[in-house]
Amino acid sequence: MRKSERARLRNLKRKEAIRRVIRQIRKYLTAGQKAEAAALLPQLAKAVDKAAARGAIHQNKAARLKARWMKLIAQAA
Repeated sequence: MRKSERARLRNLKRKEAIRRVIRQIRKYLTAGQKAEAAALLPQLAKAVDKAAARGAIHQNKAARLKARWMKLIAQAA
């Protein structure tokens, strides 16, 4: 297997981890469960930071994702 293919699969796993947490947060927000959504924020931050540190996503995108989701959860009432 090519090195680039292995890296692509690793990056894909990291991005999927982010998407998985975002799906859970979105599910809780649509159900009106703000506390449960807020409890997932550290999990989201960890997945995003890990992906950015390993180069799967850009650091600015990581910051943008965290800021947007924190803002959305804070606004949900």
